[in-house]
Amino acid sequence: MAVLVLSCKDSSKVKDDNNVESSNAIETSKNATINDSILLEKGKTYAQSTQKVLGKNLIVSLQKSGAVGAVEFCNEKAYPLTDSMAIVHNAKIRRVSDKPRNTNNQANKEELEYIEFFKSKINNNESYQPIVTNENGKTKFYSPIVTNTMCLNCHGVPETNIDSKVTLLLNDKYPYDQAIGYKENEVRGIWSITFNDEEYK
Repeated sequence: MAVLVLSCKDSSKVKDDNNVESSNAIETSKNATINDSILLEKGKTYAQSTQKVLGKNLIVSLQKSGAVGAVEFCNEKAYPLTDSMAIVHNAKIRRVSDKPRNTNNQANKEELEYIEFFKSKINNNESYQPIVTNENGKTKFYSPIVTNTMCLNCHGVPETNIDSKVTLLLNDKYPYDQAIGYKENEVRGIWSITFNDEEYK
């Protein structure tokens, strides 16, 4: 059995070492907080800039051809525009949902959990922040996509919010569409963004 013998001087050194360790832990925690904050803002920027590009083009389509034009835009140009923003930001940018219109936008198990989290927060009028996780030098950012009045033209209740012509077009373009029946201020899905965070280590 090993026996550790400490003099008074040794005890003092151990105490100093503990203080150093404690200080290092605080500094590490502080740096993690700073990095998390930077990465959170980075994720927000990616989501907001992509949303701005999509929203601007969607409004033009709505003004030009109404909700039918909006459906055509989403079907033909939403993916290419999102992909182009992903290239600009050097990130993987996706919009996913528990009730996707396009089956390619089906949320995975982890994303479904975050959708439920945001639903709970918004339904209960509780404050929340986007979620940031980090693993192996990769940051994942999740933020809710919430419906507004404009969304209901294509995502609301058929015959009430969605024109019959739009419903026919949706049925044609998206035979497995689940993204209807929404009201205002409901979580329709989330931004799921992955990017490299090595520069902040």
